[in-house]
Parts: sequence; structure tokens; C-alpha cells
Amino acid sequence: MGRLAGKRVLILGAGSVGEGIGNGRAMALLFAREGAQCACVDLRIEAAEETTALIAKEGGQALALSADVTKEEEVQRVVDATVAAFGRIDILVNNVGGSVPGGPEELTPEAWHAQFHHNLHYVHLSTRAVLPLMRAQGGGAIVNLSSVAALRHIGTDLMAYAASKSGVMALSRMIAVRYAPHGIRCNVVVPGLMHTPLVEARLAGQRTGGDVAAIVAKRNAQPAMGRMGDAWDVAYAALFLASDEAKYVTGAEIVVDGGLTLMTR
Repeated sequence: MGRLAGKRVLILGAGSVGEGIGNGRAMALLFAREGAQCACVDLRIEAAEETTALIAKEGGQALALSADVTKEEEVQRVVDATVAAFGRIDILVNNVGGSVPGGPEELTPEAWHAQFHHNLHYVHLSTRAVLPLMRAQGGGAIVNLSSVAALRHIGTDLMAYAASKSGVMALSRMIAVRYAPHGIRCNVVVPGLMHTPLVEARLAGQRTGGDVAAIVAKRNAQPAMGRMGDAWDVAYAALFLASDEAKYVTGAEIVVDGGLTLMTR
């Protein structure tokens, strides 16, 4: 019996940017290994299907779905599809997000609003759609993904990303208090600098002119542990919060950052 045996999970952002294992894919794989049935949602159906193929190869059960989760009707569609396939939703994971560099002067109002839409607005949409189901079935668990950028400056001006990810934590606390009497828990994983395919596929182009070695070296030098983490570090924190092992944990934030937020440099 796995730690999530019999659980039905909806993971938003279950693909990977680039080849390999990103945070969402790692969570989907790990949750399936622990006995859950996983509905894997990604903007690109190919990315979701790659994740479900890996789960199926290991003997797990998974459903691939595509959606733009910033649109209410598409969120409702994948919620309905998950319930139709699995009968219920015990766990919701909100893992969609992305950063646009810029400080107060550089960031346009359009980019500011787009970041909040991408990183925070959809969390409201998904929880709004799932909470009535969880209330009716007598409980559930929500795991939201934030970022250490919401806690401190991490060497790059990410004003809108930091503010929107701070909003994820504030929203999660409100959900935790409001729905605790209904047996619904809401917690947050706060990743630091993780070495996922996103580093090579997107961040190197944004921040070091495509120099992958430079961005990897810079990010490895920042945490107290002297290296980036990986997607599995995030996935195991999420697994704990999603599982019944955390049955008395709500409104919490687990920082997974190798000591980065403890540093002063």
C-alpha cells in the first residue's frame, strides 16, 4: 500500500518545459508510484502525454488533459473530466507558473497583470472549482507551489513574479482557515533554485544570453548547500503535504531551498 493508495489527484502543470523531469512531472510520477490515480494537465497535450506514458510504463494509472488554466471554462472542463474518469478529486496540486524579469521601472503594466494572471489567478479558479467537490465528499488536500522569490530577493529582479507568488501563500492561508472545518487542508511548497529542464530551456536564454554553464554555476553557488536541488526534492515535500501523514497540517509552507533563504550574500 502506497502513501496515496486510493487517492485521486488533479495536477495542474504536470508536464515539463524541455526534456526531462520538471517539478510537475516528478510530482505526478511520485504520486502515481504511491498509489494515486493522476489526472495530468498541461497547456501542451504532448507534455501531459509524456508524463502519463511514464506513469503507465511503471504500471500506474493516469489521464492526460490539455488546458489553459487561466481560463475558467477550461479549468472546469478538466475538473469535470477528472471526476468523470476517477469519480472524485482527493488532492489538487497547483503547479503552473513562470517568471518574467523586471523591476518597478522595467516591467510594463501589461507584463505585471499577465504575471498575476499566470501565477495567482488560476489558483483561485482551480480551488473555486474543486472546493465544493471536496466539501461534499468530506475532505481533501490542496498543495500550491510558490517560490523563495516571494520571501526574498534571489539575485534577479522578479517583481511581479515575487508579488504573485506571495499572493499564492496568502490565498493558501485563507483557504486553510476557511475550509479546515470541512476536512480540507491547504498547504504550500516553496521551492528554491531547482535544476529542472526549465533552466536550460528558458532561464539561460532570459538571464545569461543562452550560456547554460554560466547560469548553472551561478545558481549552484547561491544556496548554503552549494548546489541546486532537483524536481524530486519538490515532489517529496508535496507528497508529504498531500498524504494523510500531514492530516493535522494546514496553512503551512515547506521551504525546499538548500538553505538559500538563510543566506545574507
